[in-house]
Amino acid sequence: MNKEVKNTVKEKIILGIDPGTTVMGYGLIKTEGKSYELIQYGVIHLKKYETHELKLKKIFERITGIIEEFLPDSVALEAPFYGANVQSMLKLGRAQGVAMAAALAREIPITEYSPKKVKQSVTGNGNASKEQVAAMLQTLFKLTEIPKMLDATDALAVALCHHFHEGRVQTRGRNQGWKSFIEENPSRVKK
Repeated sequence: MNKEVKNTVKEKIILGIDPGTTVMGYGLIKTEGKSYELIQYGVIHLKKYETHELKLKKIFERITGIIEEFLPDSVALEAPFYGANVQSMLKLGRAQGVAMAAALAREIPITEYSPKKVKQSVTGNGNASKEQVAAMLQTLFKLTEIPKMLDATDALAVALCHHFHEGRVQTRGRNQGWKSFIEENPSRVKK
């Protein structure tokens, strides 16, 4: 019997979604351990649909189609930011809810990240512009060009943010300082 230690790092697919009611971005990455690679990213154009209900139906159908094609292990969504226009927020929340329902119908775990957390994870700056996020993703994924619709790169950033934060247990009240870091990473400390 071969007693080799098998690699227990599982390959995973993450679907990132940047909700929108005019344009919705999506990005798919494949991860294995700390490594990651781009599968696909793009946008769902919704402007041509006359009513909000038709837009929601199209979001559900397209996200369901993406899920059925790529079989992601998890879905990460950018949480809506708070704006002054209540109607816009309501519509954006519905769009996000429909995307979530598509994932939940397939029993795929969902995680939400604030726009600031996504930007911080990808660029190191929580106040980075969409263009700065896209430029960093161009470097990280070795993209030949940045797409015109930055909703696609925003969604890709959400997927990458999820990869960077996946598996990290963030318990309230736990010491997150140097002591905790040393306990969790003893091989990285020189004695």
